[in-house]
Amino acid sequence: MNLADRVRAAAERIGARTALSLDEARLSYRGLEVLSAQTGAFLRRRGVRPGDRVAVMLPNVPEFAVVYYGVLRIGAVVVPLDPLLKRREIASYVSDCRARLLIAWHACAETVEAAASAAGIDCLFVVPDEFRRLLRGTTPDHDIAPTAPGDTAVILYTAGTTGRARGVELTHGNLSGNAATVARMHALGVDDVVLGALPLYHAFGQTCTLNATVHAGGRVTLMPRFDAARALEVVRRDGVTVLQGVPTMYIALLDQPGASDLSLLRLCVSGGSALPPAVARAYRSRLGCTIIEGYGLSETSPVAATNRAGSGSRLGSIGRPIAGVEMKVVDEDGTELPPGRIGEIVIRGPNVMKGYWNDPDATAAAIRDGWFHTGDLGRVDEDGYFYLVDRSRDVIIRGGRTVYPREIEEVLYEHPAVRQAAVLGVPHPELGEEIAAVVALRESVEPDALREFVRERVAPYKYPRLIRCTDNLPTSPTGKILKRAIGPLSDIPPRR
Repeated sequence: MNLADRVRAAAERIGARTALSLDEARLSYRGLEVLSAQTGAFLRRRGVRPGDRVAVMLPNVPEFAVVYYGVLRIGAVVVPLDPLLKRREIASYVSDCRARLLIAWHACAETVEAAASAAGIDCLFVVPDEFRRLLRGTTPDHDIAPTAPGDTAVILYTAGTTGRARGVELTHGNLSGNAATVARMHALGVDDVVLGALPLYHAFGQTCTLNATVHAGGRVTLMPRFDAARALEVVRRDGVTVLQGVPTMYIALLDQPGASDLSLLRLCVSGGSALPPAVARAYRSRLGCTIIEGYGLSETSPVAATNRAGSGSRLGSIGRPIAGVEMKVVDEDGTELPPGRIGEIVIRGPNVMKGYWNDPDATAAAIRDGWFHTGDLGRVDEDGYFYLVDRSRDVIIRGGRTVYPREIEEVLYEHPAVRQAAVLGVPHPELGEEIAAVVALRESVEPDALREFVRERVAPYKYPRLIRCTDNLPTSPTGKILKRAIGPLSDIPPRR
């Protein structure tokens, strides 16, 4: 059940085929097996034991996979961290999980050394050529530690978009099962080339890009940092067949002159946050390309539901639960609601996390009677397709009326000048909350024109009275718009 077993199986079956590439650099499955076996042996010599946590702070480079599977194969736990974290954040995470070692990219050396010193742990820096030389002096240990399905494989710290980051404990069973299901649903095979632009330290990139592709024996062509123009070059150069991304990536790609190249892809998958229907329609009408939208969270390894290719896809829906997973919509008392009613989405299945690291109270609050409570509001139709409405904590109550920000955002995305949109509530002395929108534009447009555009399409109490235009909205490294990072909005002159 050890997640690293898939590497050894692929090496025995298709060892000469490329597992990972980065521009001209190639790493075969046989090479990945040997290097990860050497890494595991090296870590054992450094005193790392089964169950120990090893923090891994690497960008999307082949060494990420080498270290990731090297840690797992000796029964230790990977704690992936964003290479852009600052000293205080790093120290907080490695102290919280009590990491035995921090393995980091050489470009982060100054920040990491300060953080490791503050936390009192050792660190090891990965400089590509030096790292290979270091491993060459280590005899590979091809034995893989036996692990049970419930043994922790990875601790993922949530992005913290709505509060304090928590460590999500995902097991070998969680991750192996989710990767196998993704590979099967997307019909991944040895001839597929998957664009590795999603951060591998995140659940989406880790499961759907790395682990699912390794499970299928395909190839991941890596991008250390997403850039839309560069991504199109890689798609053409490497013959990419599968693109996985978050909505902000698809929006950026749509604006590129070479976007027509995306029509050659076999499969486009979107996740991480809700895909605006206007974007999905633009891909269909302009490129003849259908984006398959799915849904999940770090706590669900991450995939919980997805649309399927062909007739199994519905615009605006996050699809149906994947094999072995149950989902339902419940009210505040946990009672299941009938189709069409809005409530909280809850999930049960083998993909649900073991719990929050060292936080039994938070775990008990999130997993009740075997169901994981997502905090996401949604509905389900008569055919079992789920629709995401909003985060429960993002809902705006204006004058006693409920407004779902996502609904207003989708209307804003229909305007040709709008590239990004975020709708949120701001305090109001009489109404409780007023509706505000912050938009990043493709071309100049007056806030009054946007306000009128929305006003014509929604109920009178729903349109944003406050609108601010900007160049870009703040996003997380995985492309989610960070509403908490948007500055104060109460100073925007309102319009009635």
